[in-house]
Amino acid sequence: MHDLQAQFGPIDIYLFDQLLRGRILPDMTVFDAGCGSGRNLVYFLNHGYPVFGTDADPRAIAVVRRLAAALPAENFRAESLEGMSFPDAFADVVISSAVLHFARDDAQFRAMLHGSWRILRPGGLFFCRLASSIGIEGQVQRLEGRRHLLPDGSMRYLVDEALLLALSEELGATLLDPIKTTVVQNQRSMTTWVLEKPR
Repeated sequence: MHDLQAQFGPIDIYLFDQLLRGRILPDMTVFDAGCGSGRNLVYFLNHGYPVFGTDADPRAIAVVRRLAAALPAENFRAESLEGMSFPDAFADVVISSAVLHFARDDAQFRAMLHGSWRILRPGGLFFCRLASSIGIEGQVQRLEGRRHLLPDGSMRYLVDEALLLALSEELGATLLDPIKTTVVQNQRSMTTWVLEKPR
């Protein structure tokens, strides 16, 4: 068990699933959009992937830079998703794990999504996990727009299946997996949205 923890860290199980299915290969550039302290990057760093990331919190970036000490510090930047300085079509894989649901409103959600999508190469993999109302529609309280109060006490911007399908079409993307949702004891709902960018 300890060996697995050392190899993979606290990786999102649904991101691990993408690895198991051979969708993220060692020569691919991996970008974590909203990387936090790097919990999803341990495996990629341990196996020599070209890894980059951004987070709005400079303290989180300081932690990731220590975790990725063998890589140039500028690979990890304290920037918002809407204002990233990384170039267009930069990465083969973009990870967006538990980030987009922090959007204040529709405009910021779209800006965060398009900022993350912009840096993905044609044919690239977009892996997204975010809070949704799917399966807990009766347990969430609408505050304003798509901002909701969840039973666990948190406030999140919540998507639903119709919105994700509409956004997929708008982006010209291919759904690589069906939209999958995990409801956690009717307290919150987390949805996995995996896309391929058009070539």
